[in-house]
Amino acid sequence: MSDFTKRETCLPGLLLIEPTVFTDHRGFFTEYYSEEAFLGLGIKRRFVQDNHSKSKKGVLRGLHFQRRRPQGKLVKVLSGATFDVAVDLRAGSPFYGQWYGVLLTEENPKMLYLPEGFAHGFLVLSESADLIYKCTDFYNPEDEGGVRWDDPDIGIQWPFSEYGIEAPILSQKDRNQKRLRELENLFLFKELP
Repeated sequence: MSDFTKRETCLPGLLLIEPTVFTDHRGFFTEYYSEEAFLGLGIKRRFVQDNHSKSKKGVLRGLHFQRRRPQGKLVKVLSGATFDVAVDLRAGSPFYGQWYGVLLTEENPKMLYLPEGFAHGFLVLSESADLIYKCTDFYNPEDEGGVRWDDPDIGIQWPFSEYGIEAPILSQKDRNQKRLRELENLFLFKELP
């Protein structure tokens, strides 16, 4: 039987999940997902796609979301370390535009669960990092959207200096994202969990 611990964050529905890790002289074993266990935690979403991202130190990806077919995500770091960020984009949420950040590392089994309606981004803090995430809907390039990583209205405190990163390494797409206030009427997320 799988054993997971669920911790609420400051944004309702956004959760930290920690699996039990069994260790001995050979190494360790853990499950990072069990449909039955997640249902027991109150997470009733079905995951339909798994993604794997490998990036070098200083790479910042995000803040990404899908507009009409939003994706819930379960994010885990397999190797290295990242600073993972979620921004609440749910219409009508009292937390709209607020962010939460957490350090995810290979040594710490924590995972971040983002329900539909959150933008997601991460900064690689180690020499490289492998990040995997399960999604509740399929990727649709025509449906993708984004918010600037440095939007002053959101005010994410990325830990650049603490990890010796002078400036983030960005894709052209992420460099050209708009601010949240320019996008407010585009979001179709209506429900809070």
